[in-house]
Amino acid sequence: MYGMRYKKTDQDIMIVKIHKTENKQILVAVCDKELLGKKFEECNKQLDLSSDFYDGDERSDKETSDIMRNSYMLNLVGEKTIKLALEDGLILPENIKKIADIPYANIILQ
Repeated sequence: MYGMRYKKTDQDIMIVKIHKTENKQILVAVCDKELLGKKFEECNKQLDLSSDFYDGDERSDKETSDIMRNSYMLNLVGEKTIKLALEDGLILPENIKKIADIPYANIILQ
């Protein structure tokens, strides 16, 4: 599933929120548009996409790729978002975790 090539199109819209840390580094939260505003729970783990942390702007996959590549930290949630980050070489399959079958990854880019 995650090893497949992902064909990028401008049809894929993701929600992107850019945060700046105290050291002026850029942390980007990206989630699939249809997941925004939802909460997912499994055992004692939770993905909460209803907070302001994820409430950003709609971006095409190309715009999202450009923003992610120029970031220090990434917080990624959703099938499309994860596939895009994999295709761009920003994360590896072993970086991906799931809560309630929703894939997510958190990574610091070097």
